[in-house]
Amino acid sequence: MNKKLIKRYTTLGILFFLPVLFLLMLFPSKHNYTPLSVVHSGVVEFQNFTSDDNKEIVLEDYITVLGFLGRNPMDNVMAASNLKELVYNKFKGFKNFQVVLLLPYGAEKDIEILKKEIKSYEDLKYWHFLYGEDADIERVFNSLKSKETLDNDLATHEVFIIDKDLNQRGRLDDRTDKEKEKNKPAYPLYSYNCIEVSEMKNKMSADDLRVLFQEYRDRRKGNFDSSTRRANSLKSSNHE
Repeated sequence: MNKKLIKRYTTLGILFFLPVLFLLMLFPSKHNYTPLSVVHSGVVEFQNFTSDDNKEIVLEDYITVLGFLGRNPMDNVMAASNLKELVYNKFKGFKNFQVVLLLPYGAEKDIEILKKEIKSYEDLKYWHFLYGEDADIERVFNSLKSKETLDNDLATHEVFIIDKDLNQRGRLDDRTDKEKEKNKPAYPLYSYNCIEVSEMKNKMSADDLRVLFQEYRDRRKGNFDSSTRRANSLKSSNHE
């Protein structure tokens, strides 16, 4: 094997294993972390959708990052790119993790262009585009808790974390330490804005998803104590 091939495979190996190694180092060594809150329950399953890879995509038994790209996905290429670079690339090697983006029928051609924009050298094996009717996309969105609404193109920059039991995860109290010191009223974080790099990087990727994976890891080992949850689930209600 020549030196160029050795160098290429070595580089690819480092790029593949480094994110996984980074996350393993970040995982708490003890079980005294605070699990990610259930902010809403009863997220509906995908029905009447067609995937771009002809696979049956479901929420149950998966940790899902769910988003809505709309009729003109290229208008949201920055949001998609941030999602891939800051979240997908770090968690794509973990079991039962997926990114699912919903779009109305007719956006298929633009998605092929978008894929070329964001794919680079990594595969999108755990990244799925689902196409559906407007009403079916709205039905899924309306089953979520959100401060935002879909725009006229059925798009939003917000993405949502859905756990294996179809619960929406987030933060019931998203105050900073300074806000807590000043006794500011608590406010929730239901979703994550893909345009806000700091929110995606520091809250969603480095903290919230990491903690959720740790929770399921502890569940498998029988070490998870539900009494350590940040707070009880919010009662189901309509969008604010």
